[in-house]
Amino acid sequence: MTIEIGSAEPLGVEAVSDGLTGGGLNVAVFSAHASAIEFCAFDETGTHEIARYTLPGRTGPVFHGFIPGGLIPGLGLGTRYGLRAHGPWAPAQGHRFNPARLLLDPHARLIDRPFHLDPALFDAPDRAPSTTDDAALVPKAIVTPPLPAIPAGGRAAPFEWGAEPIYELHVRGFTRQHPDIPPALRGTFAGLAHPASLGYLKRLGVSAVELMPCMAWIDERHLPPLGLANYWGYNPVSFCAPDPRLAPGGWAEIRAAVATLQEAGIAVILDVVLNHTGESDGLGPTLSLRGLDHASWYRLAEDPAVLINDTGCGNTLALDRPHAVRLCMDALRGWVLLGGFDGFRFDLAPVLGRRANGFDPAAPLLTAIEQDPVLRTRVMIAEPWDIGPGGQQLGAFPPRWGEWNDHYRDVVRRFWRGDGGMIGELATRLAGSADIFANRPTSRSINFVAAHDGFTLADLVAYAAKHNLANGEQNRDGTDANWSWNNGVEGPTNDADIRRRRRADERALLATLLCSRGTPMLTMGDEAGRSQGGNNNAYAQDNPTTWFDWSAPDQAQIDFTARLIAIRRSSPALHDGVSLTDGTVAWLRADGTPMADADWHASPNTLIVLLHDDHRGVFLVLHAGQEALDVTLPEGGWDLLVDSAEPGRAGQASGNIRATPRSVLLLRQAPPPVQPCHSPSQSAPT
Repeated sequence: MTIEIGSAEPLGVEAVSDGLTGGGLNVAVFSAHASAIEFCAFDETGTHEIARYTLPGRTGPVFHGFIPGGLIPGLGLGTRYGLRAHGPWAPAQGHRFNPARLLLDPHARLIDRPFHLDPALFDAPDRAPSTTDDAALVPKAIVTPPLPAIPAGGRAAPFEWGAEPIYELHVRGFTRQHPDIPPALRGTFAGLAHPASLGYLKRLGVSAVELMPCMAWIDERHLPPLGLANYWGYNPVSFCAPDPRLAPGGWAEIRAAVATLQEAGIAVILDVVLNHTGESDGLGPTLSLRGLDHASWYRLAEDPAVLINDTGCGNTLALDRPHAVRLCMDALRGWVLLGGFDGFRFDLAPVLGRRANGFDPAAPLLTAIEQDPVLRTRVMIAEPWDIGPGGQQLGAFPPRWGEWNDHYRDVVRRFWRGDGGMIGELATRLAGSADIFANRPTSRSINFVAAHDGFTLADLVAYAAKHNLANGEQNRDGTDANWSWNNGVEGPTNDADIRRRRRADERALLATLLCSRGTPMLTMGDEAGRSQGGNNNAYAQDNPTTWFDWSAPDQAQIDFTARLIAIRRSSPALHDGVSLTDGTVAWLRADGTPMADADWHASPNTLIVLLHDDHRGVFLVLHAGQEALDVTLPEGGWDLLVDSAEPGRAGQASGNIRATPRSVLLLRQAPPPVQPCHSPSQSAPT
């Protein structure tokens, strides 16, 4: 019995069941420049290599072979394996082949352990490759069943654009310290699905969670010497396999957690990183794609020894090439069909559409996603910028996609910081950024004030500058363009008045966000006063700095946020995806008269808007001034729903209302009085 030619499809390793011969494994691996590819089987512990076979077949750039089940006892589902690639060691020409490196199959859907850096994983490009075998140091892929069939017609995502917020969270950080979740489940998908987690999300009222990356990742090489580890997960090695630290129960654990959230009416969106891998720059480790065909998978400069770095992470995937598009599509379909996810948020998304001559919204990968029967009904959200040429592409993605709107973030921050000349652009952002999202619903603007990358909401109003020394980079990392303020003292303080002002500023920012057209996004813990001590780039802080502190969340802020979310849901004027027109909006002065051109420059601290829809009008006052302001209300009765400065204030209002300094007021038109019901008159009996 010998290894056979096998098939070039499907890519990866597939268990083939055959009652006559006992079945076996079909192996297919892309490499345009290798001279040979080997399949290496390991024992059930993933420690000892028990067999190695050279794939005998080749179809174009795909090496393939069929390994009959009788060759190795137990060969089939559950087999642990790796790959080795033979070929030229010529870094100056872009080739980095070294058969001493055990490589992860790019199409593997499960691995047996997390990735950990080790000096033995590196080959210096200016010297001969190491001959030391690194198999004992790297995860082994596990053979899994094929993907399930595509559901008939797909399944529509339960997510409703605009009406309710997306809640960005980290699977590990959200539950790591939750006292009501069993310790064994904390930090995992099972912990996310625990009733304690679910109860909190339901209390808050979010309609979707956006999970930070869950694909198997590795630390950047500068972190272990600093005693740090990558926490965020934006450094993937495998696009198809989940990280075992987040899902020790594999796909079954993920699917159960996603289904639990969906049954509660919460869509689940996954943040994916397809723009680069954790193999980093030319000095990085060899783990998978680099060893299989470095020159084909990565964008290289005119000098093939140099990697193009449009991502800031050392390398950039060549996503305009067919094999790269195929890998990404197989990965995305797998997360939907195996995990049940409702959609994706794409990190550094311009890379997905970048050709050699620039960004193209009809680039191969974007086009493939939009026509795919599994993906075309799913939620798609772009982070529309990177550091490459033409890296700011806000508004350029396919019409049905949402996009993170950094213009919204910066304008709202600057307005509440007190910068002048902001109310004109603030009005545009509040109304849904129709200048950016032309010819599509304004709900595709993903509005946010804070995200995982940058200050938390609490730190935004408590720090005027970043404090990232804990990251070990002498505070050089992280942006300096924070548009933040500290209310008089940098960082923690016992001054009760400063603490009160900071909480009020947080509420004003939350109210602005949740009263703006678009789809709002909250970040884990911003509703509860979570601080990172001024660290605005906490990617390497897998510790209480970034974990949700369940011991003392600000319950009043949580309740305030939940009330805002409920009000937004019940007020179409706040979340309708249609652009505002003269008949649906009025911009007003404090005396109730319409704004004139000069008023947009004479009133730098206050924006007042009246929104109409088919139901009840909404009146919104954003007052960033330091003095109280009397505002004339439109005619009729009004219900005060929100006062961010005095969250307990409520009641009916008419005529005038006072806006306290640095506050948001939200009022809704009172319903018409109920008319008494009278019986038809009858003649008195004679």
